[in-house]
Amino acid sequence: MAELDRQGVIQWLRCNVSPQRLDHILGVEKTAVQWAPLHGVDPIKAGQAGLLHDLAKFFPPAKLLAIAEEHRLPLDPILQASPHLIHADVSAVIASEEFGVDDPDVLTAIRCHTLGAVPMDPLACLIFVADALEPTRGNSLELEKLRQVAQHNLYQAVRLTCEQTLTYLIKHHKVIHPRVILTRNWALQMAK
Repeated sequence: MAELDRQGVIQWLRCNVSPQRLDHILGVEKTAVQWAPLHGVDPIKAGQAGLLHDLAKFFPPAKLLAIAEEHRLPLDPILQASPHLIHADVSAVIASEEFGVDDPDVLTAIRCHTLGAVPMDPLACLIFVADALEPTRGNSLELEKLRQVAQHNLYQAVRLTCEQTLTYLIKHHKVIHPRVILTRNWALQMAK
């Protein structure tokens, strides 16, 4: 695993995401590193995936689609209509091309942090839940409960995070990508 220039990544992020998004990214990095030992995950890989997970978050839709097409990323009608959903896949491309990340586990964790995937290894699960539960997301009772679960049962935390996302999307009349449902069902089985 190549050494990552953390300060170089942070400099790049300062030019490419909002200050609030940078705070979120650093929160995901810190949360992932803290929780990694609880789940037998390499904290260095967790930190790298956390730091790099939202590289493409602020790319305009046309740029996301262009990079996705250039790299032959799978695009279904939902992703084409909502290109922001492919920022995770594109962030993995940028991590590889811009920062030389070649660790398949780290790249997979970056790719899976928004919609999930079936299956996900513990690192991918960790980044998925850290993205939803890091400190800048707030400290409601529900989030605090989820954080407790995430420290003890990663699969249950993935399921509950998916369910929270699904509830939000339904309440706000948003399109649901099937990967979120597949991820939820897979995590439900894994948590048993």
